Amino acid sequence: MIRGWDAVYYRELLILKRRFPKMLVSISVSPLLYLLAFSYAMGNQVRIEGHTYLEFLIPGLVAMSSMTRAFAIGSEINVARFYWHIFEEFQAAPICEIAYVLGEVLAGITRAFLSVGVILILGLLFGVVLSCNYLFWIAIFLNSFVFSSLAVGLAMVVKSHADQAMLTNFVITPMAFLGGTFFPVARLPLWAQKVLFYLPLTHASKAIREASYGNLPDVFSYLLLAFIGCFFIFMSIYCVKTARE
Repeated sequence: MIRGWDAVYYRELLILKRRFPKMLVSISVSPLLYLLAFSYAMGNQVRIEGHTYLEFLIPGLVAMSSMTRAFAIGSEINVARFYWHIFEEFQAAPICEIAYVLGEVLAGITRAFLSVGVILILGLLFGVVLSCNYLFWIAIFLNSFVFSSLAVGLAMVVKSHADQAMLTNFVITPMAFLGGTFFPVARLPLWAQKVLFYLPLTHASKAIREASYGNLPDVFSYLLLAFIGCFFIFMSIYCVKTARE
């Protein structure tokens, strides 16, 4: 028997299946360019915390890609909402707000995990093998959960598809470059470190990188990501309820 969130999630999976070849290419291009550029530019001469730069970079790309792909579910919702009027059908269907949000959040997490798989395969081609233990995948899940939940809520607030792109430019893009993905946050000025400490991607990058090295990440990063994710998902439920009214 299909429940409400099953139907929402199943619809997103069908869209994903239909677009999978194009999406796979889209997911692969940016990480491949980063790896090609930095592998030739940095080589094995640059070492960070006892690891080569590529070993440092790939966990950062995993964190950044899982964030951007999870947040991209907001754009899919807006396309369906403004152009296909799918949200109006959900409003008429016997599906509660929690089920709708849960289905869309799971779709965002699924897309994020696909992007992570692509990056790990690309990493193998460049000779980088990470420790993909359970702490590694939990950190990715929490990171995806945070930004997918945020995306669903914001998708209900924006008034146009262009507004969604503006949010991506002003929120996601700066975080992608300043959240410890391409360089250690510890090398920034102290005031910048204090500001970046409050960004969820900073903690996700740190946890994913430590877990990929086979180290024990700080449990605070996991707890903080879980707390922020829960806050965002409750915010999304409220925003969906408001949009329906």
